[in-house]
Amino acid sequence: MVLTRAPPGRRNENSEIPVKLHSPIPQKKARLEIIPLIDVMFFLLASFMMVSLTMTRQQTIKVNLPVAAASEPDFKPDMINLAVNAAGDLYLDTTPVTLPDLEQRLAERRARSPDTPVYISGDADTRHADMVKALDIARRAGFSKVAFNVRATGPAPQQK
Repeated sequence: MVLTRAPPGRRNENSEIPVKLHSPIPQKKARLEIIPLIDVMFFLLASFMMVSLTMTRQQTIKVNLPVAAASEPDFKPDMINLAVNAAGDLYLDTTPVTLPDLEQRLAERRARSPDTPVYISGDADTRHADMVKALDIARRAGFSKVAFNVRATGPAPQQK
């Protein structure tokens, strides 16, 4: 709807100018809210980080691990996996090795990266002496971060 009115001093029937009518409903400018977008991006980033951490694979031979109540899975890409099967055979990652050959290979790996952790996996039926041999070779090669892989049975007991 356009109402017309003549400017002051020139009031004629033929002189018309448009008049703006204001709406009782206030008009807001469209705004792009960026805070929710940042929240969504942080959530996606955290989700992808958590998923990528669970995707690392540990390459060892299949052994029946003993169980322990206070264990946590620890999978890292830069680690050395030693495995001892029930027959007492040693494996470095997935390759069968002899005792002297294992000692030489561990010494070479320690020369490249001395802080690499060594994880020893043993079948539940493996003799204790065979596991101690693998531990002894890792210690003699100079590795200080040596641990045994075990399968968790449930939640860890509460410490007092």
